[in-house]
Amino acid sequence: MTSNANFAEIAALAGDPARAGMLHALMDGRALTASELARVAGIAPQTASGHLTRMTTAGLLKVEKQGRHRYHRLASPGVARMMESIMQVASDMAPPRTRLTVGPREVALRRARRCYDHLAGRLGVALTDALVAASYAELTNEAGLVTETGIDFLVRMGVDRDALLAPRTKRSRRVLNCSWETWLYLKRDQDFHAKRR
Repeated sequence: MTSNANFAEIAALAGDPARAGMLHALMDGRALTASELARVAGIAPQTASGHLTRMTTAGLLKVEKQGRHRYHRLASPGVARMMESIMQVASDMAPPRTRLTVGPREVALRRARRCYDHLAGRLGVALTDALVAASYAELTNEAGLVTETGIDFLVRMGVDRDALLAPRTKRSRRVLNCSWETWLYLKRDQDFHAKRR
């Protein structure tokens, strides 16, 4: 049986946020340098060196030398089990997290909306996917482009050809479609929606 002092020392070493981050980074079995572990922990290399020395002395880590480099890894499967147990307890005790909603909170706006001069939301994404699949539109890094066959298709749907081909304003460039990270650049929304009414 371990002494209370030894238990407290191990708990204190694993309980420091920087050291906990370093131990967690080693959970996958890799061996990392002090510089890599310092970056993981968000601390200076000199500070990391002191932490690593303390954890090595206590038996939580072992050091492997390869040429002029020193690699740190968990000292034993027992250390990994200890970390897993701590992570499980921490997870069980954590308050329930509210689900993160990205983009508009209103369901209707996540489903379909206008954003500047394009459609957005799930409907905009689905329409974009359909137009691209049918070769009516192409997506580039700068904008979505309506193809010649796409122009003919949209004209058949009632979109005015002149409005469709009119020069775009600066804000008509491609913008991130909020939560869906997909682009739809069809034409100016007022022209499109006026034809659909």
